[in-house]
Parts: sequence; structure tokens; C-alpha cells
Amino acid sequence: MNIAGRAQLQDGADTAATHAGRLSDRDFSRICTFIHERTGIRLTHSKRLRIETGLRRRASVLRLSGAEEYCRMVFDEGGLAEEVAHLIHLATTNKTDFFRERAHFDFLETRILPEILATRPAGRIHRLKMWSAAASNGAEAYTAAMVLAAAAARGPRFDFAVLGTDISAEMVADATRAVYPASWIEPVPPALRERYFMRSQAGASEPLVRIVPELRRHVRFARMNLVGASYPVDRDVDVILVRNVLIYFDPPTQKAVVQRLAGHLRPGGHLILGHTEAAVGSALGLRQCATGIFRIG
Repeated sequence: MNIAGRAQLQDGADTAATHAGRLSDRDFSRICTFIHERTGIRLTHSKRLRIETGLRRRASVLRLSGAEEYCRMVFDEGGLAEEVAHLIHLATTNKTDFFRERAHFDFLETRILPEILATRPAGRIHRLKMWSAAASNGAEAYTAAMVLAAAAARGPRFDFAVLGTDISAEMVADATRAVYPASWIEPVPPALRERYFMRSQAGASEPLVRIVPELRRHVRFARMNLVGASYPVDRDVDVILVRNVLIYFDPPTQKAVVQRLAGHLRPGGHLILGHTEAAVGSALGLRQCATGIFRIG
């Protein structure tokens, strides 16, 4: 078949997809290019159905006919600036759980925290800094805060602050609210569940929980793009968690992000990657303490 014939077949396929309410190849490609340029994330075809579904929902909110009209409005009619946040939220995975990859939090409690406190002068209440650099709905940041708060209650006393950042403004808002379905806290140890969560009143249609105010005071959230040239974050952070996000970046972006993050750790600080991302840290020459956990300097 000649080039013209193949082009006609592709045009026909795109037309059929549009008529079926689906996202055309051309528009999916435009979205993939935009997301990669703006966030460093490479969307694969496995995400296409989720993108299509999200675009149809967004189009319905805007009273547009479907994905085709939405993409035309965004990319051809000057609507991109108003829709950037929605496209980024749609393209990001936003998946995390309380005590996900539990071994990391056990290492924080039993190894990292005692090591930090042993190096600080006695007789003072020291402040520890943690950063959840791909915070999603906040479960990771609040898990870290629970571990630190429980350790501080046992002694020796110390103060702590946890920063959670995410590229999605919607996720930042959800994390700040700190309200979750009650089923989500099943992985949380019972003692921490009782101490750090408030439950909705009996009879609620969907049982909800909320992080208690005394823990929320230690945690704040902000919107931030990891592929930005610099990060507005302190440079004496004790522990940075950036788990299960590097896998969505290409190798040059992975390297750049890890190097920038490392620049915000105090000497001897720890960078924690996802279990499946441990090879990324090793390839960059970082010193590994445990699976996915690296000590800087």
C-alpha cells in the first residue's frame, strides 16, 4: 500500500475513533507531548483509556461534545492556559497508600531516626525535616509524620516538620484536607490508627477518617514540579522520599531530578526511592543502605 493509502486509512481510523467518542491518535500524541514537556512524564498507550475517560468527563463539565472538541479548544483555540492543571492531574497516577512499602518506614524508625538524634547535641529539642516529594493525596507524608510523632512521644523528645509537594493542585488540596475513606487506613498499625485519626459519625453514608489536628500541624503541602530548574525548599532536609515517580521519567530526567533532590539534603541525609527504583540510585553512584534507601555524603 502506498503512503497516500496508509494516510487515508489513518484518517479513517481517527474519524471512527472520534465518532465513537474516543481520543484520536493525533490528539493523544499532542497530549503526550505536552505532558512530557511540562512534567517529564512519558505517557504510554496503557494510559490511553484512562486519559480518554477523563477527557470525556472534563468535556462534559465544560459542556463540550467530547474529547475532539476539548482538544481543539485546548490546543487550537487558546484554552491551554486554563486547562493545564486539569491535564496534569489527569496524566499523573496519584496512587499512594498509608505505610506503602512498609520496610522504608521501619528503617526510618529503627535506623535513620536514632542515627540523626545521636549526632545532635544533648540538652536541646532538635527539629527534623522530611520531604515527601511526590506526595499525591498525602498518605505518604502523614505516614512519615505518624512514625516521627510516635517516636517523639516515646523519647527522646524532638520536633519535626514534613513537607509534601505534588505537581497536581487537586492532590495538594486533597492532602491538605486530610480526609480519607476509612478503608484506606487498614494498613496503619492499630495503635497509630487510634491515636492519629478521627472517624466520621456513625450512620454516615461512607465512613471517613481525618488526620487529627495535632499531627496536621506538623505537615504542610505545596504544588511543585520536579522537572523545574530549581526547588523552593530548604537545603538541610534530613530525609527525602521520592518513591514510585521516577519510573515515569526517562533516564536523563531521572538523573537530573535525583541530583537536584540530593542538593537539598544535609550531609549524611537520606534519599528514599521506591523499591522498583533502587537501580536508578545505584546507577547514579549513590551509596545504598537498604533497598531503595541511599545516604548522601
